[in-house]
Amino acid sequence: MRIGFAGLGAIGTPMAARLAAVHEVKVWNRTAAKARAFVAEHPLANQAATLRDLASNAEAIITCLPTSADVADLLDGPDGLLAGLAPGALLVDCTSGDPATSRAIAARLAERGIGFVDAPLSGGPPMAIKGALTVMCGGSAADVARAEAVVAPFAAKVTHMGPVGAGHAVKAINNALLAINILALAEGLVTLAKAGLAPRAVLDVINTSSGRSFVSEVLVPERVLTGSFPRLFRLALLEKDIGIADDLAREVGVPDSVIASARERCRVLRATLGEQADYLDPYREAEQRAGVELRG
Repeated sequence: MRIGFAGLGAIGTPMAARLAAVHEVKVWNRTAAKARAFVAEHPLANQAATLRDLASNAEAIITCLPTSADVADLLDGPDGLLAGLAPGALLVDCTSGDPATSRAIAARLAERGIGFVDAPLSGGPPMAIKGALTVMCGGSAADVARAEAVVAPFAAKVTHMGPVGAGHAVKAINNALLAINILALAEGLVTLAKAGLAPRAVLDVINTSSGRSFVSEVLVPERVLTGSFPRLFRLALLEKDIGIADDLAREVGVPDSVIASARERCRVLRATLGEQADYLDPYREAEQRAGVELRG
């Protein structure tokens, strides 16, 4: 299959690497040096000079960018994706985006006979490296079936959630739950640490009880308690995702005080910790406010 891949970030790079092992892949990145480095490491891949070049002769384009607005920005201009995409091609958007913008993009592409599937991911870079990501898709049944073949090299589970925008809606709520778990467990752990209890012992009990979550079972033991804090996912992106979830709840008329409160807390933390803060840095901030340390 001839595939164009746009967006060689932390998760996009291992995704593109798995694609390049089995397909004819051309890559593009806003920072061209990343694309050059990728091609140097994966000699079967090629670097696109422009987005038009990326799309020309491609059966499918995969985008993996920070926001849906970033994806929309790739479409226009003499060297944009629309200048190169042919009728019958498919755009698979693996961005953690917003449903409304995706529907607008899909409508523009449909006018030219081009398919669109929103296909956000869960699993992060570690699962991308293993080819074990979960992909939640929005689009027509025919387009999603085509997208499933496109994402197969890096996906272990692909689920058709509904029409265009449905994948992004599910991903936004999923990441809202992630954010809520991160914030709640940070407060709970520093509270118990302040009360004199050992964080690791506390986690051992929580993880065999009803309060456990992916955050308590994996993220905190592997990254927070060890003090490693790898920079894998920016807090700014998590704040963006919980904002999409909050906006969706308001759009459909569902009271969402928990999501809205977590959104506001993430907004404050983003402003306090900065644009490059990691999504687990709220644990450092919680430790500082409480005057305790969870490691050791």
